[in-house]
This record gives sequence, structure tokens and C-alpha cells, in this order.
Amino acid sequence: MSRRRLLWRSRFDDPRAKTGEVARVSTPVVSALPASPMSLWSVTAMGIGAMVGAGIFALLGEAALQAGAETWLAFLIGGFVAALSGYSYARLAIRYPELGGVSAYFDHAFGIGRFSGTLSLIYLITMAASIALVAKAFGAYAAPLVLGHPDALWANIFASGIVVLLAVPNMMGSGLVGKAEVVLVGIKLAILATLMIAGIVGIAGRPTVAHFKATPFGIAGCAGLTFLAYAGYSVIADAVGNVPDPKRTIPRALFLAIGAVIVLYVGLAIIVIASISPADLARHSETAVAEAARPVLGQAGYVIVSIGALLATASGVNAWLFSVIKMSIALAKAGQLPRMFTRLVWREGTQGVAIGIGGILLVINVFDLSDLASIASATFLITYLAVHIAHWRLIHKTGASRWLVGIGIASMVGVLGCFVLTLFSAHPWSVAAIGMFLAGSWVIESLLLKNSNRNAGH
Repeated sequence: MSRRRLLWRSRFDDPRAKTGEVARVSTPVVSALPASPMSLWSVTAMGIGAMVGAGIFALLGEAALQAGAETWLAFLIGGFVAALSGYSYARLAIRYPELGGVSAYFDHAFGIGRFSGTLSLIYLITMAASIALVAKAFGAYAAPLVLGHPDALWANIFASGIVVLLAVPNMMGSGLVGKAEVVLVGIKLAILATLMIAGIVGIAGRPTVAHFKATPFGIAGCAGLTFLAYAGYSVIADAVGNVPDPKRTIPRALFLAIGAVIVLYVGLAIIVIASISPADLARHSETAVAEAARPVLGQAGYVIVSIGALLATASGVNAWLFSVIKMSIALAKAGQLPRMFTRLVWREGTQGVAIGIGGILLVINVFDLSDLASIASATFLITYLAVHIAHWRLIHKTGASRWLVGIGIASMVGVLGCFVLTLFSAHPWSVAAIGMFLAGSWVIESLLLKNSNRNAGH
């Protein structure tokens, strides 16, 4: 019998076991706040940082190539799906505040085993892939801004550098991470607000650029891609053990962050589509937001927005690293990852985290942004759908509305189905890669369980 199951069964005498409330034994329930607790605004800023860094700057160009004139609608649908998912996250985070977040929800809903372990592993690897995705967006903006021209090699060098640089404050503690996010988010929101105001004025004074009209199916499929732009809100739930009064702070932070980002995404999507021709969009899809500043603000606007993009993507990397480090340590303590993820090498950094960062750097230099976006979008939708289903199974514990959770499940199934079908028609190999990713996660989890059983037998 595996170490995880032995630990689970050792809690059967706990009175909570009779009501199905047994917690992951090796994933401690938060009993005290850290030395530097995070405020409502710190947590909200961290969520916005994760979303905006992965959203407008990394994905808007890719989404516009798929949805054309209706790109804004795809972002609105994606935001609606994200808000319903955020409702489940908020309820689950409050009810089960264990370190490890989503992995704890899976264990409570499906029991500790291969299935819940595989879902947790898929989620963790997807977050790591998102770090690589956002870092590549950082490099795509940094290379032309610093060197004067886009260069794939230098873009990857800049992308790798920002991951290494931001790994340091994440290993130093959550308080520093939260303070850094407030500063980064404040600056980039000011820049984007300026672009939106200037863009609105510019649109009013000239004809808008014509783009193709997407079909309803195409819009729904593109909404699956835009969902990745919102996926960062999960880092708010992961911070449940780092905030005072989580029952009030976590839901407020989630809905403040998602609401602000919906307004931002929809507004900027309208401005970008109205400002860039289809031909220019195809050439500059990775830096579409900065290119949209040229017609209304000139070269100076391009530079300012590019700087905002660097701040946004940097804060996205910062927030995702925070969540990955917290979750990897929790999974290692539960026996779902090798013990090296619990062996500290410096402050809160572990051997496993250092190896994981090395893996992220490898992905940055092997995959392109479009490939990472497709794979991460699909796997995020799958794991967030699993969170919804887990919540449905635990809804008698959370006291949530079955209607809202049911609508959330239906909307996510619809968006996921349209996205996969759209992806299959355009890039069938991407669907195959997603299938291999899911199967590989199952194999890795099986090997980890086998190794855990072997160790338990000695």
C-alpha cells in the first residue's frame, strides 16, 4: 500500500472521517498566517498580473487571427466562463484551505489515487507551460524594443532571463511577491488605460479597419483560446493560506480581478481590431497590442506600450511561479512528486523547484508561442472543468448554488468542445500533442505511485 494511502487510512479514526471531511494528511491545513500576510489588493493584483500577462499581450493577436471582428466577443465569452469557474474556486478555497489548492479539491472529491493525482499533475505541468508561454511573450516584446528588430534567438534569451530573475523573489517569500505585484500591476494598468483612452479617441476620428466576420462556432472555439487569458485567477485561490479572513478576501479578490480584466480585454480587443489591418496582424500577432499604439500614439506610444507589455508579462511570470512553487511543495509532501520538491536549497526554494525551472527554460527554447497557447488552453479547460465537477460532488459541503455550478460545467464543456474541434481542423497535430500530454501525465503518476508503494514496503 502506498505511503499516501497509508496516511489517508491513518485518519479514519478522526471524527471528520465519518462526514467525509478527511484532509490530505501530508498537505497541512493552514493554521497560521505567514510572517508577511497578503492584503486584498496584493492578492487581487497577483491575480490580475497572472491574467493580463498571459492574456492581452500573449494571446490577443492569436485570438484576432481566429475571430476577426468578433474577437471582443470571444474574450467576453471567455470571461463569462472564467467568472463561473471563479465561483467554484472561491467556494472550494474557503471550504478546503489546504496548501496545494486544486490538488486538495481533487482529493476530497475523487479520493486520493491515480485519477486525482493525474489531474493535479496535469494542472501543475500546465501552469509550468504557462510560465514558458508568458515568458516567450516577454521575449517577443523585449527583442524588438531593445535590439530594434525581432530576433527569435534573442527573444528566447530574454524569455529565459526573466524566468531566472523572478525565481529569486518567489523563493524569498509570499510577502515580497505580493508587494511586487501591486507595483507592477499599477504601472501596467495605467499604461493600458492610456492606450484605451487614446484608442477610443483615435477610432472616433478615422475609419476602422475591416476584418472578417467569424461564425458562431468559430467565436466559441476562439473563446476556448481566450480562456487561457483568464486562467491566472487560480493563483488567488492558491493564496488562501497567505491572507487574513479568507472567507471575505478570496471571493472579493477573485471577482474584482476577473471583472477588471474582462473590461480591459474587451476594450483592448476592440481597439486592436480597429487599429491593425489583417496583413499587419498576421505579421505582428505576438506584439499586436504594441502595434495598435502606433496609429494613435506614434512610435512613442509603441515604446510605452511595449514597456507595459514587459511589466505585464513579467508580473504574469511572477504570479505563476508563486503558484507553481506552492503547489509543487504540497504535492511532494503528499507523495505525488519526488521528495526533492521538499528539500530546501535556499529560503523557500527546493531542489525540485530548481529542476522545474530548468524544465521551463527548456520548453521556452523548444516550442513557439502558438503551440504553447493551444496546448495550455486545452489542458487548462480540462482541469478547470474537473474543478467544476469536483465542486459538484462536494457542493453539499460548500453550500454553493447548484444552478451556478451546473451552468459553469455546461458552458465549459461547450467551449472546450468547440475549441478542440476548431483546433483539430486547423492543427490536428496539436490535438495529438494534447492527447500525448494527458497520457504522459497518467503514466508519470502511475510510476510515482508504484515507487511510493515500493518505498512503503521497505
